[in-house]
Amino acid sequence: MHHARRARLLLVLSAAVWLPGVSGCSRSSPTERGSRPSEVRTPHPDEGVDALEARRNAQKAAAADIRAFHDFRFTDSIAASGITFVQHIVEDAGRHYKAVHYDHGTGIAVADVDGDGLYDIYFVNQVGGNELWKNLGGGKFRNITAEAGVAVAGRISVTASFADVDNDGDEDLFVTTVRGGNLLFENDGRGHFTDISKEAGVDLAAHSSGAVFFDYDRDGLLDLLVCNVGRYTADQKGPDGAYVGLEDAFFGHLHPDRFEYPVLYRNLGHNRFKDVTTDVGLKPSGWGGDATAADVNGDGWPDLFILNMQGQQHYLENAGGRSFIDRTKQYFPKAPWGAMGVKFFDFDNDGRQDLLVTDMHSDMFEKLPPPREKEKARVHPPGEGLGGNPDDFVFGNVLFHNLGGGRFEEISDRVGAENYWPWGPSIGDINADGWDDVFIASSMNYPHRYGINSMLLNDHGRKLADAEFVLGIEPRRDGRTYTPWFDLDCLGEGLGTDLCRGQSGKIAVMAPLGSRSAVIFDLDADGDLDIVTNDFNSAPQVLVSDLSSRRPIHWTSIVLSGTSSNRDGLGATVRVRAGGQTYTKVNDGKSGYLSQSALPLYFGLGEADKIDQVEVDWPSGKKQVETRSVEVNRVLRIQEPR
Repeated sequence: MHHARRARLLLVLSAAVWLPGVSGCSRSSPTERGSRPSEVRTPHPDEGVDALEARRNAQKAAAADIRAFHDFRFTDSIAASGITFVQHIVEDAGRHYKAVHYDHGTGIAVADVDGDGLYDIYFVNQVGGNELWKNLGGGKFRNITAEAGVAVAGRISVTASFADVDNDGDEDLFVTTVRGGNLLFENDGRGHFTDISKEAGVDLAAHSSGAVFFDYDRDGLLDLLVCNVGRYTADQKGPDGAYVGLEDAFFGHLHPDRFEYPVLYRNLGHNRFKDVTTDVGLKPSGWGGDATAADVNGDGWPDLFILNMQGQQHYLENAGGRSFIDRTKQYFPKAPWGAMGVKFFDFDNDGRQDLLVTDMHSDMFEKLPPPREKEKARVHPPGEGLGGNPDDFVFGNVLFHNLGGGRFEEISDRVGAENYWPWGPSIGDINADGWDDVFIASSMNYPHRYGINSMLLNDHGRKLADAEFVLGIEPRRDGRTYTPWFDLDCLGEGLGTDLCRGQSGKIAVMAPLGSRSAVIFDLDADGDLDIVTNDFNSAPQVLVSDLSSRRPIHWTSIVLSGTSSNRDGLGATVRVRAGGQTYTKVNDGKSGYLSQSALPLYFGLGEADKIDQVEVDWPSGKKQVETRSVEVNRVLRIQEPR
């Protein structure tokens, strides 16, 4: 691209992304401080913070129009949980901030790693190592990282996915990293893990991102798709040991030579995998951050939807487990430009899987004030900066409503699925009324304004109602909106930096809080769903629901155990018939931004106090109907017939 055109594109970006200069100031980490320096908030004033009270009042006033039950609250109970994990970032996402993909942060995944029936949490980190927290029951957790052997210290981790890769009845763990080599850990069934990455053949070192387990050839063994973003770092390392981010990383999608294509590994059994990417014709272009699998065309074979962070999305149809064929234009001709998170779920309980894709990168080109956060982005670069025709893209979230017969309609604005700075969606029926709700971990942190996490309450398939203030998710605990980001020593002079203007000596730069990922599950086994986040450069939130103490609820949780199919039953479709309604879920493990968890399928049943039957369509093709021992308000374990 000509230098003049590149300069114009960079000006478009800089209009939206404020990069405060810090050259000339000596720097130290907040953990290295002696006496506490004075705090400087950036940005200040912050229109996101200033608007919180008005937004809360307006949302509570509008709650009268929400027919779905919403008279319950979430409380951030991290202190009571015992969890002390704090996510730490590399310098190129903090004090040396660049518009580089380090600021996409890290994931979170959940599984019962030791078989005690309680679900444990794995927090992913950039600096300082990941942490595994054992669920002790009653909402309490204990750090078991050292004994489990899954810290991954010294590498910049990106995400984690749990799955039973060897069909031995326990959940194994896959972790992606930035150029540090990806890792596969085998679980011994008691929550102790062994690194088998090299011998398994999955230790790729790249700019890896999301990892998806699914059985693409239906042989009963889980295969693995690893998404790779593209080369956004140089070969030299900075003082913190991280590869230095490229100055023009945000425009890496304009450089095909920087692409790093996704890799599909076929599970050969006995903890061995083979790279079959070329064999199956899988080579979608672009910056692939995440993906998901679903049988979109109803032929029994799991298809792939691979996200492109900046450009055309990719729907790839599975041709009988032999190859994947690009059918994007046929099914999804106009999709988000800056896709970040993805999830198939049945939004309106019609038995068909709808598709939600969140778009964060489109929000990077315009500073939207809080009143406009439900709108699509209006500002974007010309086609040369997008890598395609602007008319081919949606600049915001999409909800593709499945009409059947391979037809989808985009209804995001009609139902209220738009939000600002979204990462990945987590789906769950948080009020147990039978309609799946959507939590979107959101916001961008330094040097941007405060952004809220979005809780979209499914109002009986009619709309997604904004409910984060109504349910106590926003504002955050104790009204806290900022967190320490880094320290500067201004040396008595401003030396040209806005942050040091009017300051002398050391200052603590404070930045807005923001979440990157989340998972919804019943962490305290009281029958309702809770939310745990992984916040960027800060402590997580442990949002515990009081729904079950507010009113009687009806639910069931279903744990699948495959025999001919993979042990986790990934790819199975489950239908619960109760109270004249049919509730449909696909067991895809997709739990939030970049991550997969091994969790029961949770079905809220509304007013139904009796289950008529449960149907399971297994990946093997077997169909199963259960009518006995299907009581409400308990975990139901279903094994595939041999």
